[in-house]
Amino acid sequence: MTALTNPNLFVITGGPGSGKTALLRELEKNGFRCAPEVARQIIQEQVRSCGNAVPWANRERYTELMLKRSIQSYEEHSPSGRATFSDRGIPDTLGYARLIGLPDVRSILTACNQYRYASLVFLAPAWKEIYETDDERKQRFDEAERTCELVSQVYRDCGYHLLELPKVPSKDRADFVLSRLHLRT
Repeated sequence: MTALTNPNLFVITGGPGSGKTALLRELEKNGFRCAPEVARQIIQEQVRSCGNAVPWANRERYTELMLKRSIQSYEEHSPSGRATFSDRGIPDTLGYARLIGLPDVRSILTACNQYRYASLVFLAPAWKEIYETDDERKQRFDEAERTCELVSQVYRDCGYHLLELPKVPSKDRADFVLSRLHLRT
């Protein structure tokens, strides 16, 4: 199967609680289309329906749903004639699978090769000063740091170029992203 490439779909990745969603809200305020994080949506849906496909119960099923929904999100936002931003991407699923030690990641690797984003990926580093847990985010900060390290390595392994976001307010982060892409609001 031929790989699909969407050079206008930019991923914003990083550890949990590193300000990705706040940055995406800021980019949306500037008129850019943004794809929400599927992992958080899955957790919310599973909790509402008393399902067990959540990171603290059936992690394998949760990973399967993450992959399926990440592919759907990619397809919903492709092709894109202008810059679109995604709160995480398919390689994040591979990062999670590696984090939990999932033994068979072949389908995830295939998807990472099949569905290609813009080559430049923005990395929100672990940021202790803004890190908070909530109903969907239960990891300790050290787990968030480890997740960030793993995810950044996965993106590099998949051939993406990472650019670390500065630890500044989300409006300034949005300006940083847009200036690196030579975009105007």
